[in-house]
Amino acid sequence: MSHPHEDVPPVTTEVHDNSWSANLETPAHAEDPDVVVEQAIDAVEKTTVGNHVNLVSHADHGHPETYLFDALAEAFGDSISLEYVQQCGCGGHVTRVHREA
Repeated sequence: MSHPHEDVPPVTTEVHDNSWSANLETPAHAEDPDVVVEQAIDAVEKTTVGNHVNLVSHADHGHPETYLFDALAEAFGDSISLEYVQQCGCGGHVTRVHREA
């Protein structure tokens, strides 16, 4: 059962002028990788230049390189850099996105 994207609470509602982490591991995220991508893009948009956001994605979708990296690169181009940090003990994945420009 997939959640309509508008029914999923936003990962953040504020602009972050610091480095922070976005939780993309909720049951709604597990059910729909499109929600993960949509909210990851929103999280990066709400991170100011010179800072990074750690995107913590659900294990159900596998390594974020397979579905998230290209979407972020397409959305932001050279204004970001991506770094895979680690797989969490719970199986989820941490990707660090630096806002370059």
